[in-house]
Amino acid sequence: MLFSGVFDLPWWGGVLVALGLTHVTIAAVTIFLHRCQAHRALDLHPAVSHFFRFWLWATTGMVTREWAAIHRKHHAKCETPDDPHSPQVYGLNRVLWLGVFLYVKEACNRETIERYGHGTPDDWLERNVYSRLAVVGLTLMGLADIALFGVVPGVLIFITQIVWIPFWAAGVINGIGHFWGYRNWDTPPPDASRNMVPWGIVVGGEELHNNHHAFPASAKLSSKWYEFDLGWFYIRTLEMLGLATVKKVAPTPRFEAPKPVCDAQTVQAVIANRYDVLQRYAKSLKRTYSEELERLHRWSPSQAEALKPMKAYLSRLQRLSEAERARLGEAVANSRALALALAMRDELIALWERSSASTEQLVHHLQDWCHRAETSGVAPLAEFSRRLRCYA
Repeated sequence: MLFSGVFDLPWWGGVLVALGLTHVTIAAVTIFLHRCQAHRALDLHPAVSHFFRFWLWATTGMVTREWAAIHRKHHAKCETPDDPHSPQVYGLNRVLWLGVFLYVKEACNRETIERYGHGTPDDWLERNVYSRLAVVGLTLMGLADIALFGVVPGVLIFITQIVWIPFWAAGVINGIGHFWGYRNWDTPPPDASRNMVPWGIVVGGEELHNNHHAFPASAKLSSKWYEFDLGWFYIRTLEMLGLATVKKVAPTPRFEAPKPVCDAQTVQAVIANRYDVLQRYAKSLKRTYSEELERLHRWSPSQAEALKPMKAYLSRLQRLSEAERARLGEAVANSRALALALAMRDELIALWERSSASTEQLVHHLQDWCHRAETSGVAPLAEFSRRLRCYA
């Protein structure tokens, strides 16, 4: 008869234990590896930090420095051939089912680790135990599972722990999270990040992947009222217990009465809330499109018909191919308002892309933009400009 372990659980008890243990691992990945180590969005109490390091060593064998380095490189090289695990490059099936092998391959790239792995734990335990003896941690966890739950249940629980992170993190998040879902924020191309579902429970909030790519340094991954980030709930609980300190979250737009002219604070607010600005501009652009379509229907039905298919382009302007851009340009050639609104959108985006410009230059650029928008004769554009002067 096989050893039944300290706890002789029914089958459903073993399932609950496996789900509970793997959920602790998910919490360790999203709170410690991802938000704390890779992005420095929060600080953890040494006791909490070390518990997560130990748990990850025993359940995954992952090295903190390697994980942080690979993830930082993913952000720096997103959806390019240098991205360690982009489904846009490797294909969804390869990343979803074989993502762990892409991770291991990149972990062997010492240039990646040296360039992107700075600032991670480098104490005696990290150098001599967690980094060097990964197999020992996994072995101890396997033996503990067998001792506690018996041979067959223990082995099954251990196998579940082993495959959980490779599937959900290396596969689902890195794969589906860049292939399928909805987008709150129009992150710059070629970034194709998606929010898979609005409820980040199974993978601790990592399901809200587009939100994360828009604000990578934020400790909170939810951004809409209907979204839920379980990892953020845990972080707030740790913070209330004095075991965590949140350093940064995504900015929440604040508005005041419109200023007569934009100043340095307006520029700072617009840049900090650029994704919110783009989202509001998209609504203004769609209103301009609707008004122009109605006008052309009255004066030139053929031109209105040519403009109709362009509505789908307005929701993905940053991702249009050269051929699509050419078709859009031809379609709006007979609409001064729409052509102007599209051109001024590009000018507005240039505001936060001018990394070498001084504050004075940026203020002048925004003031000039608002003046031209409000004297353009395009009502939605003028209304948007007045709203822009309200950012605080």
